[in-house]
Amino acid sequence: MDVEFWTQKWQTGQIGFHLPHPNPLLLRYWSAVAPAAPVTLVPMCGKSLDLNWLADQGRAVIGIELDRRAVEQFFDEQGVQVQPQACGAHQRYRAPKLEILQGDFFTVQPSQLPECNAFYDRAALIALPAEMRQAYIEQLAALLPVGASGLLITLEYPQAQKAGPPFSLTQEALLALCQGRFELTLLSREDVLAEPENARFVAQGVTWLNEAVYRLRRL
Repeated sequence: MDVEFWTQKWQTGQIGFHLPHPNPLLLRYWSAVAPAAPVTLVPMCGKSLDLNWLADQGRAVIGIELDRRAVEQFFDEQGVQVQPQACGAHQRYRAPKLEILQGDFFTVQPSQLPECNAFYDRAALIALPAEMRQAYIEQLAALLPVGASGLLITLEYPQAQKAGPPFSLTQEALLALCQGRFELTLLSREDVLAEPENARFVAQGVTWLNEAVYRLRRL
């Protein structure tokens, strides 16, 4: 990962990807994806309030986040005091039903995690350039048991009209990435260019923007 790039984003507060509320697509589709999963993995979680929502469903949640500021801001904003503990090359921040492993997602070992029966990805895969996507899928597959299911949210738009991140990811490209590792089911695809949180896309000249939701199952 480009550690310096993401460190700069958090240092300067350039976190337009952060939502001040749980993602509506998570609320709409989660029960159909992983209704009874006891442990949910959330790669590259930032300080997302989706973590709280998932924990409130009675599940244990494990986030993985590169930047220390994001992790500390998350717990500070929740009014929760946690002391990090070393976990291999990472730091583990643990609270009841929710913990975040701070460090590089790509170096997390399966032994550092309990068995995660589900996962949720709103802004992780699409934060990565094309040349890093296969490594992400392979690492995600390595951290999940066969049969684990998850919710993946992506964006589709004319990539030439805007530099990422977030990057455009078509269904065809996703199918190629997941081949042999995940079974893919499209749940929805909606035009979201007119939504207020996507004004930056309009300002940069993007002419159309689709948000796609997929269910993935580990093969």
